[in-house]
Amino acid sequence: MLQQTQVATVIPYFENFVKSFPSVADLANAELDQVLSSWAGLGYYARARNLHAAAIKIRDEFAGEFPSGQQDLESLPGVGRSTAGAIRAQAFSLRGVILDGNVRRVLCRFYAIDSSPMQADTQKQLWQLADSHTPNFPSSGNRHADYAQAIMDLGATVCARQPKCEICPLRTDCLANAQGRQNELPIKKAKQADKPVRYANMLIYQNPQGEVFLERRPPTGIWGGMLCPPVIYFDSEREAFLGSEGGLPLRRHTFSHFHLDFIPVINNQEESDGVLDSDDGLWYNLNSSAPGGLPAPVSKLFEELRRS
Repeated sequence: MLQQTQVATVIPYFENFVKSFPSVADLANAELDQVLSSWAGLGYYARARNLHAAAIKIRDEFAGEFPSGQQDLESLPGVGRSTAGAIRAQAFSLRGVILDGNVRRVLCRFYAIDSSPMQADTQKQLWQLADSHTPNFPSSGNRHADYAQAIMDLGATVCARQPKCEICPLRTDCLANAQGRQNELPIKKAKQADKPVRYANMLIYQNPQGEVFLERRPPTGIWGGMLCPPVIYFDSEREAFLGSEGGLPLRRHTFSHFHLDFIPVINNQEESDGVLDSDDGLWYNLNSSAPGGLPAPVSKLFEELRRS
């Protein structure tokens, strides 16, 4: 949950999630809709799908026991090399090498690395450095979890984006500090152009009972696996506006790589040229809880419809 999301936002979601799914078995045995419902509003829904898929794999391939081996951990959906290292250190007190954004920043400054940490050769160098600095404690009294937390916290709170070199325990050996370059390192990747914009109509079909039609989104892509009104995409804003007679005001939802400008179009007739023929759709009462939850902009839109 903390990937791409701030701690203050995560806390209530985390507390509800672990209450709803207190064990790996509970998570694996839950329906995906239940998991998505607990996640609704956090965004980046692939994270929730990966958690559910990982729990199923642990149940079915690891006899319900969370694995501790690096390769086994990396085989779980959504778990990469650094996350696997963090799990090994913090959950099993085993040696695990971590290279999250905070650790990258510490290493780039400590060694005054003059290339972007996003470049493949720099990534390889940083992994080698991270491995060389990770202690191999003896089994008695090992502090693998302490080291993992310490190196991440150092980057998060001291060697932060705005470095606090005056209190850093590594300052006397830090090359960036010695060279007065701590504010320019790590090398920032080239500034990206403004995010592209995609245009769409969101079709709000209502039956005589006032229910709204929802269809299941594909498992990959935006709002993957969630229920949502049908969405039709257009190549230009002009085309989207032309198809929006009877629409509500334009609204924008921003994703990591693009903006989605969409117009909700109200249609009170059930006949819809096949749009409502989906095998994986349902009519939704606006005053009830949607199975699997709703994407945040859809939930906000439905709240407006309830008030009106």
